[in-house]
Amino acid sequence: MITRTRLATGVCALLAALTAGLAFPAGAAAGEPTGQDAPKVDLVLDVSGSMRARDIDGQSRMAAAKQAFNEVLDATPEEVELGIRTLGADYPGDDRKTGCKDTAQLYPVGPLDRTEAKAAVATLTPTGWTPIGPALLKAADDLEGGNGSKRIVLISDGEDTCAPLDPCEVAREIAAKGIGLTIDTLGLVPTAKLSRQLSCIAEATGGTYTSVEHQDELTDRVNQLVDRAADPVVTPVPAEGADRCTAAPTLKSGLYTDREEFGQQRWYRVEVLPGQELRASVSVAADRAVNPDYGVLLRAVTSKGREIVRGEAAGNGRTDVISTGLRYPEPERDDADGDKPAAETVCLAVTHSFSAASGVKATPGLPLELTVDVVDGPSQAGDVAAFGLGRGWWLLGVLILTGFLAGLVWGWLSRWRVAVWRTN
Repeated sequence: MITRTRLATGVCALLAALTAGLAFPAGAAAGEPTGQDAPKVDLVLDVSGSMRARDIDGQSRMAAAKQAFNEVLDATPEEVELGIRTLGADYPGDDRKTGCKDTAQLYPVGPLDRTEAKAAVATLTPTGWTPIGPALLKAADDLEGGNGSKRIVLISDGEDTCAPLDPCEVAREIAAKGIGLTIDTLGLVPTAKLSRQLSCIAEATGGTYTSVEHQDELTDRVNQLVDRAADPVVTPVPAEGADRCTAAPTLKSGLYTDREEFGQQRWYRVEVLPGQELRASVSVAADRAVNPDYGVLLRAVTSKGREIVRGEAAGNGRTDVISTGLRYPEPERDDADGDKPAAETVCLAVTHSFSAASGVKATPGLPLELTVDVVDGPSQAGDVAAFGLGRGWWLLGVLILTGFLAGLVWGWLSRWRVAVWRTN
């Protein structure tokens, strides 16, 4: 199992991969950005009667949601077209048929007028039913058109009250349309039943579920999801990893998606020529309730089973996605007979230590995204990575020694100044 004590190593590896600029050659990589249309986000807020409960930082759930929405509206990137849809906001009666139609577009998806959107949010009062399924269907319609990213962010404090229109089945229906729409869900002070339902909705479209019990958590998470929508639209290429390197698929530079069962290991192969550098990163998402304390491990291994380098990271339940990365420069070498040197097969192994919470289905596996980039290796001048481990530690030792000597000199000067002051 991956431990927290190695978190720093994983973070360094990931930063190395990211700062290297995992950019793919134009027209050559799998999973390239598609389309130039503006990203669209529809925030779907539960305004049912239960939102009156005062259990979020001493205020009502509705007040916490309003405050979070105001902060999110201030931080929304200019390029994002954002809308707000409500459910349970208008009908206070007992007629189920009418209550299950209670969903409305509070602010239309489009260029954001922050003042107008905030004024609309301010009018909301907890009122009626919880028609999650009907609201999701309408939200999908709100996002029609264009080929930019599309994301629904559903915030609710209670499970759907309008079955048999099962919101999980609605989410699967939306996913089956192939319109590239992701549904992320957030549960306010959730029960086990609500967590299961919201996890199921998110899982159906490759989205994420987050449990929220504090107002700042709600603000931060919605901001993250809105910002994520502004990222370039990328279509990952499906890749089915194997249980061993010899049977693994060979990947080129690109973005790939797969699913990994609990306790499973997935293998992939990459061909790296002498003088090239392999840069790889992996993200594993908890799209359902999992036990706290987990990690992800990415290893580069030779075809003979010798580990070359690894990247690893650990989590404790505060985030639903965990990532790590690695870099491996293949040294230049001369072929004895003058022929072009052969490529080395590097095996990438992905392992995670997530475990399903009690009562949670173990299948399908957790979604993972694997980024692979093979580029010309670093020049020996001007690239920090070219120092190598030995030179890196040597440089660190010089810096430490320099700091130590500077401290001694400064202390000696300070004592000399005090002695001179006393004598005068």
